Amino acid sequence: MVEILPNIIFSLILIFALGFFVKNIQRLIKVIKMGKPINRTDNPSKRLSNLVRIALGQSKMVTKPISGFLHVIVYVGFIIINIELLEILIDGVTGSHRFFSKYFNPFFYDFLIASFEILALLVLISVIIFWTRRNIMKIKRFLSAEMKGWPKFDADNILYFEVVLMLLFLSMNATDLILQDRGFEGYYKAGSFPVSSFLVPIFDSFDTSTVYLYERIFWWLHILGILFFLNYLYYSKHLHILLAFPNTYYSNLEEKGKFGVLESVKNEVMLMFYPERASNENNQVEKFGASDVLDLNWVQLMNAYSCTECGRCTSECPANQTGKKLSPRKIMMDTRDRLEKVSLNISKNKGEFIDDGDRLLDNYISKEELWACTSCNACVEVCPINIDPLSIIMDMRQYLIMEESSAHPDLNNMMNNIENNGAPWPYNQLDRELWAQETQ
Repeated sequence: MVEILPNIIFSLILIFALGFFVKNIQRLIKVIKMGKPINRTDNPSKRLSNLVRIALGQSKMVTKPISGFLHVIVYVGFIIINIELLEILIDGVTGSHRFFSKYFNPFFYDFLIASFEILALLVLISVIIFWTRRNIMKIKRFLSAEMKGWPKFDADNILYFEVVLMLLFLSMNATDLILQDRGFEGYYKAGSFPVSSFLVPIFDSFDTSTVYLYERIFWWLHILGILFFLNYLYYSKHLHILLAFPNTYYSNLEEKGKFGVLESVKNEVMLMFYPERASNENNQVEKFGASDVLDLNWVQLMNAYSCTECGRCTSECPANQTGKKLSPRKIMMDTRDRLEKVSLNISKNKGEFIDDGDRLLDNYISKEELWACTSCNACVEVCPINIDPLSIIMDMRQYLIMEESSAHPDLNNMMNNIENNGAPWPYNQLDRELWAQETQ
């Protein structure tokens, strides 16, 4: 009984960790489904191509070569090292040692372990460079106002996590190698250790029982750290690790710059000009546009949770570059923050939203930010996982104009000029040719 106690404890921890993770994912799906319905099931082959090329293939990450290359190393490293994680889980449940070595070809298994170690070292180097870029080089896109407080703390936490996990992994392998060489019970020769072998001198002076204790400590801390990291994802910007795939699959396939048309508005226009072509269906809507998160569609809500806060959208935004208040990254972060508050409100009130006096418009996102947008689509084009901040901005603008009659003064002036002069400029139609005479 004493011999299998660690396996029982590990199995219970694993069940709890996976159960907590599944519960959070179910809650996440439930929150996203609070959004308005939208059909994104068309052209499945194109959508699958986007998923493979953008999410799996990281094609838009490498447009910035340095950060893109480093990100690919970390991404590939964690995917491949998860094969080792699967072996660790099996060892933890069954009490075996290097379970896969019993079934894989010895040369292939040596190649796998060596690959894991090299990738772990590359991940470690990449993460240190990432930390340096954020905290020492102080790259501009990481210094915006919305990146203060929790966002910065969260980003640094992830980097610290990854450093610790890689060091634990290599230390675990180093002590495992020593136990193999000393013929310790249950630790037979298996694997090649090109990186962790350099750590062997640190532990080689200890007696075998102490090395075994260290190996067990590293093993437990490594796997517990991974399980903790798995459940931390839900509360972190690194939720994009999971959501990048559905986010790219369900992204908008329409041409950039093409905006949707409200059927209710279209039908009213048709009734005035082409009544025979107007629909007889009731297309009335309760509300035009969006003033709060529950007015957005479910893809937009998923976009908010998928945002990795990399800041590429903001750094490419021409409005932001010219000193305007707009930051597309902040739009997504504000939407996510408001959505979390609304979801907690609904949860506390047994499925019903009780007005809390806040809304996304004004309390989180100001009119100044919305009207600063030029709708150029630069933010959408540059996003590594096809997030669409512009769609949220346009929906909120629609609300301002159609529900609150609160257009920007410049827009009102333009509309008045079109009405009075037949052109956006404040000149009488009879004076249209004067500009040509003035230039002669």
